[in-house]
Amino acid sequence: MSLYPCVLVIFLKLIIGLGNSGIKYKNTRHNIGRKIVEKFAKIHNADFILRSKFQSMLSQGFFNNQKIIFALPETFMNLSGSAVQNIASFYKIEPRNILIVQDDSDLILGKIKLQFSRSSAGHHGIDSITQFLGTKNFWRLRIGIRPIKNRAKAETFVLQKFSSEEIGVLKKVKEEIREKIEKWIQCPA
Repeated sequence: MSLYPCVLVIFLKLIIGLGNSGIKYKNTRHNIGRKIVEKFAKIHNADFILRSKFQSMLSQGFFNNQKIIFALPETFMNLSGSAVQNIASFYKIEPRNILIVQDDSDLILGKIKLQFSRSSAGHHGIDSITQFLGTKNFWRLRIGIRPIKNRAKAETFVLQKFSSEEIGVLKKVKEEIREKIEKWIQCPA
């Protein structure tokens, strides 16, 4: 009987949780992307460590033979592009293998969209990432944060905390969010 070495193909992917660092912003609507990535990484036993070189908290894990780098930029959200570009460049990750988990003030609370190569729709964090990567050919998981029946400008509510009722709405979609992230991870590079 001859033995052949098994070849395990591992694709490196990057998942970014957008938000602002610091206690002031901790549970605000604008930080939902950061919070989701923190929780997802924790489920997969990945601990974050500050990596000043990347201006981010970083963690690594595996999911179905996919190596994942989780990142929480420590820059302000609107300046996230430099952190994302530094990480992608160092680890040689193509933009198509990047998922940005973000808040979206255009979507009603609890609405979720996984999309590829879309315009920023005015999200300044996405504008920054697009500028630094030189492309919009990356994935975005957009999480709706707009309060129901609220037509006000985003600036009036993005830095507010969720009400207990709204937290209940988000808990109802957390499984769908997890499934969308896992489905994205499993897609070929």
